[in-house]
Amino acid sequence: MTLPGDPLTPALQAVVGEVEGHVAEAGWDQPPQLFALVQTEQLLRAEPQLAQTMGLVAGDPSSLTPIAQEPLGDGPLDEQLASLVFGEEVLGVVLAHEVLVLPPSAEQSLEDVEDLTSAAAEHPDRREVRMVVGVARGGGTACVLRLRGTDDAADERVTGPDLAPALSAALLATLED
Repeated sequence: MTLPGDPLTPALQAVVGEVEGHVAEAGWDQPPQLFALVQTEQLLRAEPQLAQTMGLVAGDPSSLTPIAQEPLGDGPLDEQLASLVFGEEVLGVVLAHEVLVLPPSAEQSLEDVEDLTSAAAEHPDRREVRMVVGVARGGGTACVLRLRGTDDAADERVTGPDLAPALSAALLATLED
């Protein structure tokens, strides 16, 4: 379990925010993106040319660098995550994933619908959300949610450690030995 004083916790929160900003630069309607988190100092020892190429600086032992992974395949996200296991050099994992959310009041109108995905996509009260969830070995979690704005409103951004508990649990499972 990650303790409140664990130096990885603030680093995880910072890197999840950085990943969300990076993904947001490319706009909406993107496929899920997975990033492995490695200690910056260890990465620079293994690949010293990255210091100049990527502008990385060693020094803070809790500094994490996200490394984009191969695109996830087709199929349910939970099944894809269940098939992944990261080695001990990976200190954490971040996933950026877009979903549609509906208010609880919409539940009744969807009871008899056969194709829930299409019905949710067409529902007038739907909200598009980009979830960027990060986890660290030992159980630390961080999350940034970006709610897509409407024509007359800007995107909203919400942060916190426990905003996507099921996704956090699935990502933590990829770090188990």
